[in-house]
Amino acid sequence: MQERNTLQKRIVHETLVAMASHPTADEVVAEVQNTYPSVSRATVYRILNKLADSGEALRIRINNGADHFDHQTFPHYHVHCNECGKVADVKMPVESLVELLKDTSGYQISGYSLQFDGLCPECQKLEEERGA
Repeated sequence: MQERNTLQKRIVHETLVAMASHPTADEVVAEVQNTYPSVSRATVYRILNKLADSGEALRIRINNGADHFDHQTFPHYHVHCNECGKVADVKMPVESLVELLKDTSGYQISGYSLQFDGLCPECQKLEEERGA
């Protein structure tokens, strides 16, 4: 059965694309409700989960934190700031790491999750200013 393309789904997906910042579900809710206050929190959560389950968005599971969502669905890595919680893309080739793992482990790789942690440039600057 094909899923209906509802107005709310379009609103949530367009908001995710416009934010382009790997937002949490709560951040998407706040942004959607700024323009469409009648769209409920539960509706936004349900739609984000469906978008992730269908492959129309990526769910980025953050260790010890809230999931973030990405409108870019091609294989790529992410980095998470330990200070402010921001998530960003990491520009590096994905295929070479998967092939290396396949060669060394003997496993047939069906998926992966890789999260880098560190300090974003803004938090690095704040840390430098506090230390000065």
